[in-house]
Amino acid sequence: MLKWLKLLADPTRVRIVRILNREKLSVAELQEILEMGQSRISSQLAQLKGGGLVEDERSGKHIFYQLSKPSGDDAGGLEKILAVVESAAQEIPECEQDSEALKLVLAKRSDRARLYFDELAGKFGRNYVPGRSWKGLAETLLKLMTPGVVADLGAGEGTLAQLLAQRAEKVIAIDSSEKMVEFGAAIALKNGYSNLEYRLGDIQSPPIDDDSVDLCLFSQALHHASKPKKALTEAFRITRPGGRVVVMDLLKHDFEEARELYADLWLGFAEVEIRRFLDSAGFQDIESAIVDKEQEHPYFQTLMAIARKPV
Repeated sequence: MLKWLKLLADPTRVRIVRILNREKLSVAELQEILEMGQSRISSQLAQLKGGGLVEDERSGKHIFYQLSKPSGDDAGGLEKILAVVESAAQEIPECEQDSEALKLVLAKRSDRARLYFDELAGKFGRNYVPGRSWKGLAETLLKLMTPGVVADLGAGEGTLAQLLAQRAEKVIAIDSSEKMVEFGAAIALKNGYSNLEYRLGDIQSPPIDDDSVDLCLFSQALHHASKPKKALTEAFRITRPGGRVVVMDLLKHDFEEARELYADLWLGFAEVEIRRFLDSAGFQDIESAIVDKEQEHPYFQTLMAIARKPV
């Protein structure tokens, strides 16, 4: 008991024991739930395993961790320890988020179609096939869309805004860089997009009327916002009832150089974090997925989330 209590003096180990008491999990799943690096989690698991609180089990290529199953007096001691863990969890703000993140991880486990598509997508374009590309597929899908009025928040030079303008009733492209707005507006004029309007503004307070757009889009823009949660609250304001918001951004990473190289304010976001922002803003029917994984360092992953403003 004394050894276990000493181990649980660390809040991270309390969080790990608490969620392993609910489900057997891999290191990758623990990373996603706790929003921590692999080395840190592996170190904590090693200590818990050495103390007899946690054990591992191999299943195919994967190793899963679970709480130990002691017998005799130790079994009674473990029950008391778990009661202490639940009590201590009330003093750790992250524990509530852990519970939501665990639900998301378990939902992903059951989504076999998503797992299959992830594997298939990784092979798409790896071998040359004449006429087949992600660009071609994307343009085909865009032709099938009728998005109505679109707000492209953090549009940059406006590549996506111009693609959307081919089918949308109107596209409003917002960017905080005067040069970007001038450049994008000139390209739109040159290409004859009369339904594409560039406006200088901040995505945290976009110059767009309330309830005026059908689709609000953030494409790799939130990690440049000082207050990403506020940006999504503003997206809710400008979206019509029944309209949708789409967020594409980097999954949380530890590539610190991104701050200097790309002027990133945030090193991506955890999937559960984006879902929480959307829910807090008032959106419903939230769906999310990891839609791309780069194969070269720093191995960025792209997170996509879609939600709807209630009618």
